[in-house]
Amino acid sequence: MTSDSFDDYPATAGWRPYPRYPDPAIEVVDPRFQQYCIPQSAIERLYTGCRWAEGPVWFGDGRYLLWSDIPNNRILKWEEETGNVSVFRKPSNYANGATRDRQGRLVSCEHGGRRVVRTEYDGTIAVVLDNWRGNPLNSPNDVVVKSDGSVWFTDPPFGILGHYEGHRAEPQVGQHVYRVDGDTGEATVVTDDVLGPNGLCFSPDESILYIVESRGVPHRKILAYDVAPDGRTISGKRVLIDAGPGTPDGMRCDVDGNLWCGWGMGSEELDGVFVFAPDGTHIGRIALPERCANVCFGGLKRNRLFMAAAQSVYALYVNTQGAPGG
Repeated sequence: MTSDSFDDYPATAGWRPYPRYPDPAIEVVDPRFQQYCIPQSAIERLYTGCRWAEGPVWFGDGRYLLWSDIPNNRILKWEEETGNVSVFRKPSNYANGATRDRQGRLVSCEHGGRRVVRTEYDGTIAVVLDNWRGNPLNSPNDVVVKSDGSVWFTDPPFGILGHYEGHRAEPQVGQHVYRVDGDTGEATVVTDDVLGPNGLCFSPDESILYIVESRGVPHRKILAYDVAPDGRTISGKRVLIDAGPGTPDGMRCDVDGNLWCGWGMGSEELDGVFVFAPDGTHIGRIALPERCANVCFGGLKRNRLFMAAAQSVYALYVNTQGAPGG
């Protein structure tokens, strides 16, 4: 095995001897979920061999998926046409969540750099934000880009709590959710009242911002905020989903406004992806043998769900499409 290629791994590193159709790992909790299931589609494991997989992001123009392997300080690349997996970037500054901006450029959260960066077309890296009022950020976790070009991201201290997913340090700013203007680069705090802000995404019409509160008391939660008509501020904080014993992480919306959330807590009943209707009702589950950290939609029609789960990456064709910007 070379340092930048993993050709010794099978293109599909399956964990089951054979799939069944319909896949019993796709669970219909509410009848509303049935329409999103494809009976002839089964969960595939595309790769295994990470320490903690995160931040999947799809590049349709190149037909490849990128994702972060945070403790190994690298970003990996899976090619749809060949199934080949290689190193896209190493070191990655312990990159975590990622997305593309509306010009198609990679935007990444870095624990090690304590910053959000953008990879330009020529491969150079530009800093989106690395401080708040002169103090370093904590460890940016997840990021989305709104249709107006603004960059929204969460900044909990998880990546500076030790040396496993970054460099240990003391927090110097609060646990904020930021907006960086796409035209001026001006940064603002849109909320500072989330306990452990984690995954985030917009509803399809961008009227609602969802944020995972991963240190909520007594349970972790998914919060919902109304986005102001000017797209710059949020208000109306409310609990959309009480996670109970579960742990939500990264999430994305489909075009119907359903939330597809990485989920788990080390048990067979919780590990995988939980799907919620816009009203917060749990309607479906994709059971995985590992806790899922984050998801994205991709493929030619944006109808393939990619799931970064602990040491592996999984995929499933679904009967919906990811909302733009996810």
